[in-house]
Amino acid sequence: MFIVANRVPVTEAFEEMFEARFQARSGQIEKQPGFVRMQVLKPSDPDTPYIVLTSWQDKAAFENWVGSDDFRQAHANPMPKEAFAGEGAIEMHEVIIEAESAKAN
Repeated sequence: MFIVANRVPVTEAFEEMFEARFQARSGQIEKQPGFVRMQVLKPSDPDTPYIVLTSWQDKAAFENWVGSDDFRQAHANPMPKEAFAGEGAIEMHEVIIEAESAKAN
């Protein structure tokens, strides 16, 4: 599995807008081949960025989504620059170990 973490430092005044944009796009990324899951993590500390985690079957599935029309549509109308408290960062990882609680099943 391939995980992409997008760290997005959102200013407090734009948090609701940021969250609403993801809620409005709900259901779109799920249609992408190789998509597994998305989680948008809201920070509990105001100096910590939001983290958007997407999980993919493999790196190729993620790269295909980045090259898709859906990706272009999702990023066509960006939030204003003042919505961000600095530069974001994207991290990419391959899962080598995964564990879940037996209670989760």
